[in-house]
Amino acid sequence: MKKIFTKTMSALLLSGMLVATGCGSNTSESASSSDYGLSDISFPLEEKVTLNIMTQSSPLAPSDPNDKLIYQRLEEKTGVEIKWKNYTWDTFNERRNLAIASGELPDAILDAGLSDYEVLRNARDGVIIPVEDLIEQYMPNLQKVLEEAPEYRAMMTAPDGHIYTFPWIEELGSGKESIHSVDVFPWINVEWLDQLGLDMPKTTEELKEVLIAFRDNDPAGEGRTIPMSFMINHGGEDLAFLFGSFGLGDNWDHTVVSNDGEVIFTVADEGYKEGIKFLNELYQEGLMDIEAFEQDWNTYVAKGKEHRYGLYFTWDKGNITGANDTYDLMGALEGPDGHKNVTRTNGMGFDRNRMVITSANKNLELTAKWIDQLYEPTQSVQNNWGTYGDDKGENIFELDDATGMLKHLPLGDTSPWELRQRTFVGGPLAILDSYYGVVTTKPDDAAWRLNLMKEVMVPDMLAENIYPKVFFSIEELDRLSTIEADLIPYVERKRAEWITNGKVEEEWADYLTELERLSYKEWLEIKQAGYDRATN
Repeated sequence: MKKIFTKTMSALLLSGMLVATGCGSNTSESASSSDYGLSDISFPLEEKVTLNIMTQSSPLAPSDPNDKLIYQRLEEKTGVEIKWKNYTWDTFNERRNLAIASGELPDAILDAGLSDYEVLRNARDGVIIPVEDLIEQYMPNLQKVLEEAPEYRAMMTAPDGHIYTFPWIEELGSGKESIHSVDVFPWINVEWLDQLGLDMPKTTEELKEVLIAFRDNDPAGEGRTIPMSFMINHGGEDLAFLFGSFGLGDNWDHTVVSNDGEVIFTVADEGYKEGIKFLNELYQEGLMDIEAFEQDWNTYVAKGKEHRYGLYFTWDKGNITGANDTYDLMGALEGPDGHKNVTRTNGMGFDRNRMVITSANKNLELTAKWIDQLYEPTQSVQNNWGTYGDDKGENIFELDDATGMLKHLPLGDTSPWELRQRTFVGGPLAILDSYYGVVTTKPDDAAWRLNLMKEVMVPDMLAENIYPKVFFSIEELDRLSTIEADLIPYVERKRAEWITNGKVEEEWADYLTELERLSYKEWLEIKQAGYDRATN
């Protein structure tokens, strides 16, 4: 799971300038479809019409989305042909911003990739339109989702009371047992443990002893053993999991919520300092990968595939060391005072900004009803993972004709993510927990991870709350972004420095002073206000 936490003010200002320069001519005939004068629409249409939509897709996918079987079936079902402007992931944001700046607006943007800040700026400048009335009038599939799970309506609603975007919703477990509760899973080489007669470590001291044994016995051979590896400050590949032995712990956005509703900045907590001290001990013993502070994803994976790691961190071991029994999940460790905690990640299967309708659109009822088809349960499942019955390519599912259920197929050595990139369409969709066993099965890898979460992680998960998907105002987002531009790089730089140089104790007071100078308390106040609004 890749997450981006900070955004510089220059990037935000650039986005704002692009929007502002585009709002004078946002009704270009060449980019949006003509007015068909259609009303009281039902599918399939008697005569085919075309909507113009911008989107993005993986470089592994067909350049024309209409080559995907999912869209071919949807066109047959609705009688709506989509004329796509499709760009690869790496170029899409730039092309989208240029379209907005020039006023060459399509009817809609699917997989829009907009931040909350960009949504609010585009709405304020008249580039995109509010859609709550369209939902009420023309979108029964989405309405049904929001009736079953009303919390999503609140998360979709902007501070001004309007809804501007259509969401992506993927439920896989709930509460502490959600698949998103922990990003950082620690994977330990159990073959090496068995080979050396070692037990699974239960405390931080036992982990240190295990890593020393890996170092001294070199089970990978020829000096290739790496006792512990990670990617510093890199989401699920960081070593944040180990901080849970010393207090609140840490996560990718350094934010936790106490059980009485207080928002806390993890890296200003005394327990964080103690965790850094322990990590420095491991560094001084030569137990860390020397490349862990600079390596990229490809380097991390390459060494993992060679099974050189004693312990490493990632979302799913299959991405690094393969889906085999060489590595197993290590649970929370007791710290020196007996404390242990699995820190929750502030994640959930929700992205409110997956599709927008532009102000150039002259066929609002048609567009809304087409988008609503994406929220039909069987359609949503395919949008999210891939399809069935494709004679020209590999399938994610088989369709049970008797029940109509989509059943995940075993994929063997095929990478589920690579297959999804070739066949799925993403965009707005909803998959609720109630769909499993009725509309679809769970993916094998997700079911496996959910079971690990329940058995290994949840018993030591102390926090009852996570920080929710708060929809901040544009003024709050401006201020948060300004603070984060300096605050987060400083925090992450000190993390790496202290692990290697061991100066956390002597520099801690100055560090806290610098955090105050960088306005972390104001940042916390804004975060707390957002949390209180979202949960009351």
